[in-house]
Formats: sequence, structure tokens, C-alpha cells
Amino acid sequence: MDTDVLELDTSRRRIVDLTEQVRSFCASRADGGDGLCNVFVPHATAGVAIIETGAGSDDDLVDALERLLPRDERYRHAHGSPGHGADHVLPALVAPSVTVPVAGGEPLLGTWQSVVLVDLNRDNSRRSVRLSFVTA
Repeated sequence: MDTDVLELDTSRRRIVDLTEQVRSFCASRADGGDGLCNVFVPHATAGVAIIETGAGSDDDLVDALERLLPRDERYRHAHGSPGHGADHVLPALVAPSVTVPVAGGEPLLGTWQSVVLVDLNRDNSRRSVRLSFVTA
């Protein structure tokens, strides 16, 4: 397995498109071959998703998650900013990892698919994302 870590700042965006970093990582690690690329966020309050971006879907996802996980005082996990407990529920809805098949060094994403980091947590804007490649 070959692996690398991206360090990101999410203070200005809740959805961060990782697609180009994933493509570059796969091209450099796969050496034109096939395998699997895993994208993993080692945080208890963030997730990774495959969605369409740039056409409003990213904002729609944030809006939907904020409706599902309102920021109020209902959560038992109550430290941090008001409603921070919602951030700890997020990974149950948006998984902390995705795995993408790779052929010829290229991630086999659909035409409109992008790999994104989802981070609604207002208390921590420094995020790490681990990219791992396993040769088939």
C-alpha cells in the first residue's frame, strides 16, 4: 500500500473538492496500472462523499445535512459551539471514507462525480485526508 496525507483548511468551505488531488495521487502511484484508491478522513466530525459539484449539489448537500442535523441544544455531546453534537453524528450519514477503482492510473469516476470532503464542524478547520493506493 502506498499512502499520502493532504492537509486542508475548511474555514471558508464546508465542501472541499478533492478530485484533482485524487487523480494526481492515482497517476503518481499507479504507474499506469490498476488498483483501488481509498480516501479517508481520520476525524470524528467529517466525512467523504462522491457527488456532483459546481451545479449546486454541494450547497444542496450542506443544506440537507443542516436540516437533518440542526445546530441546537438537543445533543448529549455538548462541548464546543452550540449544536456541535451534530458534527459528531455527521460521519454516520457521510462515511469517513470512500474507495474508488483505478484503471490505467485513472480513478474510474463517472462524468459528473467528484470526491469531496464534507466538514460542517465550525470548531476545527484543520483537516487531514489520507489517500491510499493498493495495486490490483
